[in-house]
This record gives sequence, C-alpha cells and structure tokens, in this order.
Amino acid sequence: MTRETGVMPVAIITGASKGLGRALAEALAGRGWDLVLDARGGRALAEAARAVAGYGARVEALPGDVTDAGHRAALVRAARGFGGVDLVVHNASALGAEPLRRLAELPLEGLRRALEVNTVAALGLVREALPWLRGSAEGTVITLSSDAAEEAYETWGGYGASKAALDQLAAVLAVEEPWLRVWAVDPGDMATDLYAAAVPEDDSPRPAPADVVPAFVRLLDERPASGRYSAPSLLEAR
Repeated sequence: MTRETGVMPVAIITGASKGLGRALAEALAGRGWDLVLDARGGRALAEAARAVAGYGARVEALPGDVTDAGHRAALVRAARGFGGVDLVVHNASALGAEPLRRLAELPLEGLRRALEVNTVAALGLVREALPWLRGSAEGTVITLSSDAAEEAYETWGGYGASKAALDQLAAVLAVEEPWLRVWAVDPGDMATDLYAAAVPEDDSPRPAPADVVPAFVRLLDERPASGRYSAPSLLEAR
C-alpha cells in the first residue's frame, strides 16, 4: 500500500508498546510505513519505537491514555506531520478486571473502563482522524475484536460486551463511510500480557503475536470488503 504521490503511507497504532501492536508496527515499518505509536507505558513504548525505527521508518511515539481526547488529537497531529492518516489500528484494550470475574463480582468502574478504552476511545480516535482517512486513497480502520464478542464465556462478560459494542460501531462506520475499509479483526488466541492478566492460571501454549500479523498484512494487501474477519481463518486460507 503506497500513496499515489509516492509518499509512504502513515498508520496510527494504539497499544503499540508490546504484543500484537508492536509486532504489527514492526511488520508495517518493514513494508515502508511511517508510524505513530501509542501506549500508556513510556519506557516500553520508547523501546518499541527504537525497534520500529530500525526498519527505516519515521516513527513518532506518544505515551498517553487513549481515553484522553487531547491525547487522541495529538496522535492525529503527529500523523499529519508525516503527511496524513491512511490507517488507524485501535489495538489498545482494557479487561475491566484482572483477573477476569463473573458479572456478579465485576466492578462497575472496571466495566466503564473497558467500555471507555475498547469502545469509546476507538470511536473518538476514528472521528479525530476521519477527515484525513477520507482524503486517503486507501483509508482504513482496523478494530481488534474477540471471540468473546460473539460467544458467552464465563467471566468474559464485561470485556466481551465492550468488544461486541466495538464490532457494531465498526459495522455501522463501514455503512456510513463506504469509501473506507473498516475491518473488525478477531486475532484468535495469542500469548500476550493481556491474556495472562485475564486468566493467570492458564499456561497452555498459544501463538506469538508475530505469528498472527500476516493475517493483518493480508487484509492490507488484498483489501477485501469491510466486515469482521478472523485472523486464524485468514492464515489458514493463505
């Protein structure tokens, strides 16, 4: 994916200091993307930015909280400094409780946090970037879904509800903005800190985030219709 003008495309990736966000940032940097990266932890984000810059990409790393409107605006300003916004990846996620709890014990403040990070912040960032996404020849939004958005798993109610709401926002955005590609992607099981915090007693082996990234690259290369996609299915069909 390159712009018609020859300027390299620009992506904003939230939750990019580790896990899938960092793995995707490194993959895109290796393919010539310029990147604006977000995470709450400044030290880990700076380390990720150094690794990404090693691929020759221009990188701006802005630590902050995606629930803060000022921070979201700063992310978009940084992308505009690189030439625009071609892709927004909302990867930042909050569980609502660590470890996860049944709904009868889920703190309502935790549920609010999950909704704010996983759903409200995603829409806020897209709205901030929308004028430039519309102006891109290949404007794209990727939201991170979960099978918990569709299946009723014990203790995953709060997190799953926030992801189900995010899926619906993505589906409606695709209808309202038909010139964009809007993909809600379920990455499947991964070995991440988020999952370890959710279910600390589960130590069964899971794929590394880098093993899932080719599914996202395939979407960007092939640009199928807007919709909800499963990374394992995309990988199996390669």
